This record gives sequence, structure tokens and C-alpha cells, in this order.
Amino acid sequence: MLSFVIAFYLDRVRFMHGFIRALYFLPFLTTAAAMGWVWRWFYQPVPIGVINGVLGSLGIEQQPFLRSTVQALPTVLVPAIWAGLGFQIIIFMAGLRAIPSTFYEAARIDGLGEWAILRKITIPLLKPTTVFLVVFSSIGFLRIFDRVYNMTTNDPGGPLNATKPLVLMIYQTAFSSYQMGYAAAQTVVLFTILLVVSLLQLWIMREKK
Repeated sequence: MLSFVIAFYLDRVRFMHGFIRALYFLPFLTTAAAMGWVWRWFYQPVPIGVINGVLGSLGIEQQPFLRSTVQALPTVLVPAIWAGLGFQIIIFMAGLRAIPSTFYEAARIDGLGEWAILRKITIPLLKPTTVFLVVFSSIGFLRIFDRVYNMTTNDPGGPLNATKPLVLMIYQTAFSSYQMGYAAAQTVVLFTILLVVSLLQLWIMREKK
């Protein structure tokens, strides 16, 4: 939703359009391991952590973030969402550019307002793009590993495994516990989940035709 809103308004910007679009896409190109360490530094207690420093200047007490069973998962998801936001914006903008301008011209001739055009033309025609991004992002989050591993190096998976994804569980099972058979079974489960998600996308896209 956030990526669509940004793409919708960014598509209307003409001043330094390419430069702004590149800025949004830059986090997607950044190495996940490097990004994980940078965000881990952001979340550290004062005087190291930038976020806790800002909270302290506002009179808010320090937050445990990665050391909290409640906050650890949202803390890890924030940089993951931020990193994928640029890719989603670029795809949404490509989808917006692919909509023929004649549709908008005909709608304005018929007297439709901007909100009605968005609801009746833009959003319906972007459904294939939206479905693709939802499935692509879902698969990406199911396969997330390096960002979580680098942000929770001292305690992989976070406190009480609050941030342990399936891929990290497979890695620990295979290379920490050396249970290769069990790790292979977990890999099959992950493959099955990804297959179901991909087939669901194909089914939804077929229904839209």
C-alpha cells in the first residue's frame, strides 16, 4: 500500500524524476549483510544507537529492540520492508506507465473525478502488478536469512527465537546441529510453501483474465 502511494505521486513529479526514483531504488541494491549491520548499529543502546539517541532527546526511554521478544520481529521487518520498498515502487511506476492514457482521457470527458478514476481505472488495471508484488514479496520474506542473521549474530534468531525464519532454522539444523536429514525435510517444507504461493499467483492471474 505504501509503495503504491509513493509510486502514484512520484509518477506525477517531473523535477529530478530519475534522480528521486534512483534514491528509492538504492536500498534494494544494497547488500543485505551490510544493511543488517548498519541497522543493528542503529538499534543499539545509547551512546551508540542512533534511534535510541533520538528517542532520548525526545524524552522517551530507551527501547530494547533486538533484545526484546516483543519488539525483535518488527525491528527486523522494518529494514526488510524499507529495502524492498524501492523495487515495489519501480514496478508500480512501470504498471502506471503501461496504462493507456486514452482511458484517463475518456474518463475525464465523462466527468469522473480523480478519486473515481483511481478507484475505477487505475487500481483495477494494476491488479496483475499488485498480485505479482504480493507474491514476490511473500516469497522474499519466506526466504529471508542474511539480514536476520547479521542483525542477531550474537543470538541468531533473536530472544526466544522471536525472529527465526525457516531458512535460518534450516541453516542451524544443518550446520550447527549437523542433522542433515532433518534439514533436508525442512527444505522440502519450504519448497512446498513457495510452490503453493507461486501456484496461487498463477491461479489468481488466470481468474483476472
